[in-house]
Amino acid sequence: MAARSDHQTVPLSVLLRRELANEKIEKPEIAHGQACQSKKGEDLTLLKTECQRVVGDGVSTYSVFGLFDGHNGSAAAIYAKENLLNNVLSVIPPDLNRDEWIAALPRALVAGFVKTDKDFQEKGQKSGTTVTFVIIEGWVVTVASVGDSRCVLESSDGELYYLSADHRLETNEEERVRITSSGGEVGRLNTGGGAEVGPLRCWPGGLCLSRSIGDMDIGEFIVPVPYVKQVKLSTAGGRLVICSDGVWDSLPAEVALDCCRGMPADAAAPHIVKVRLMFIF
Repeated sequence: MAARSDHQTVPLSVLLRRELANEKIEKPEIAHGQACQSKKGEDLTLLKTECQRVVGDGVSTYSVFGLFDGHNGSAAAIYAKENLLNNVLSVIPPDLNRDEWIAALPRALVAGFVKTDKDFQEKGQKSGTTVTFVIIEGWVVTVASVGDSRCVLESSDGELYYLSADHRLETNEEERVRITSSGGEVGRLNTGGGAEVGPLRCWPGGLCLSRSIGDMDIGEFIVPVPYVKQVKLSTAGGRLVICSDGVWDSLPAEVALDCCRGMPADAAAPHIVKVRLMFIF
């Protein structure tokens, strides 16, 4: 009788399935879609899903998504779209491994936002833009934001997380305190006779946001330093929704996520815009 082997063989098909599963866990599949309903043409997006950088003997990939909601013209939004990513990457040392690179992202994003603002203001143009900027590397999501566009995460277990900050003076008490303690003024537009109308604004300038890129004519109290949030998803994944205030002013985050549940990403984005229009009219 032949002796029974202590090692059991595994079919090749099983090994291949395991290998594919492990690869998926290391490199999550990112599906995305976009939609826009812009009357002024001042809103821009950036989508780069297969960015690469050399890591040791291999190559690491990451994805970048940006939303730029311009005001007082589109020049600031265009400039930020074209230059922000390069400004962020330029301050990260080239020899970092994957974990070191991810850890360096928050500081690099702050430096990149500040440089983009400084370089744009040197052009002497007066427009400004909000920015919500998302970098996804593996299961780590890093978000930097100025203004009132928002990035909302729904985790695999259905919990909602806000990964951006709302820099509207009307709703952000910390920003009102920052401005007034630095010598600025926060108040509503005075129409004469003591009547005040509209949202809270920063004076001089009258901008209702406390942070942006551009806006050189508004004054020193409007700053380009972003709010930065970094989270790691479970391998079950999640959903990100990045929208300007035109959507969030009409739809609560729960409604935006529920209305497109189960849809592929390229169908979900235009559906959210469609539902938003239904809520307005």
